[in-house]
Amino acid sequence: MVPGNHSSITEFILLGLSANPHIQALLFVLFLMIYLLTLLGNLLMILVIHTDSNLHTPMYFFLSHLSFQDLFYSSVTVPKMLENLLSQRKAISVEGCLAQVFFVFATTGIEACLLSVMAYDRYAAICHPLLYGQLMRKQLCARLVCSSWAVAFLDALINILLALNLDFCEVQTIHHYSCELPSLFPLSCSDVSTNAAMLLCSALLHAIGTCLLIFFSYARIVSTILSITSTTGRSKAFSTCSSHLTAVLFFYGSAILRYLMPTSGSPLELILSIQYSVITPLVNPLIYSLKNKEVKAAVRRTVLKYIQCLR
Repeated sequence: MVPGNHSSITEFILLGLSANPHIQALLFVLFLMIYLLTLLGNLLMILVIHTDSNLHTPMYFFLSHLSFQDLFYSSVTVPKMLENLLSQRKAISVEGCLAQVFFVFATTGIEACLLSVMAYDRYAAICHPLLYGQLMRKQLCARLVCSSWAVAFLDALINILLALNLDFCEVQTIHHYSCELPSLFPLSCSDVSTNAAMLLCSALLHAIGTCLLIFFSYARIVSTILSITSTTGRSKAFSTCSSHLTAVLFFYGSAILRYLMPTSGSPLELILSIQYSVITPLVNPLIYSLKNKEVKAAVRRTVLKYIQCLR
């Protein structure tokens, strides 16, 4: 990416989470552990899904892509945050900042799209079980995943192309641990109204578009579950979508608030960003493994198989 006119400054300073060196050391250890556990959990989920034939279904196909996306997601911001926690001067180049903005925006959009696709998958499985194989064909699943990535990257590209035309001068401090598009607007000495309007449209389109699909999918799912006379049947039907619903609430609650709230560098803003960009990729594998008997059984089989291979 080549910036438009950033001759006034060449870098930004990321203030991060704390200026206290002792707290920074503790935060480094904490976020390093979180990052390593995120990598381990998501890589294990991908490995288990691809090696266990019992999990070769559309639901787990989407889950494996969600795990890959979470690996990508956390790697966009956490390594730079860890570097800055150990650095005296927490600088990032303008080009590096814009690149991070692009990938943060893209990965957030991919996560939202994949979660909405997974909601449709649960709708098809619970509301149309006899037609599920026809509705969720392998080719359609692949197209839905590719479309999620394409839409998110196109949206991020439009926003970052507009950001390339911004002029940044004098003030170069970002009250955040990473570069996000809303954080750049107060630093610009040029008009940001077009950029802000485009960001609002993108956030609303992603939020409304994906949320509507999730809402209507779950409205039909709840209606179908309530029509089941057997208590065991209801419990089984609900258990198949409870993990996904938990992940949806965890991600959307923080991401939507973060992109719609004014940029101020407040503790709440930082907490929301940490929750959807750092904590969500960590807990997604836990949510889907701890609340899913099939995944737990597959993990046990995979671990036992590799232990036997090592003997």
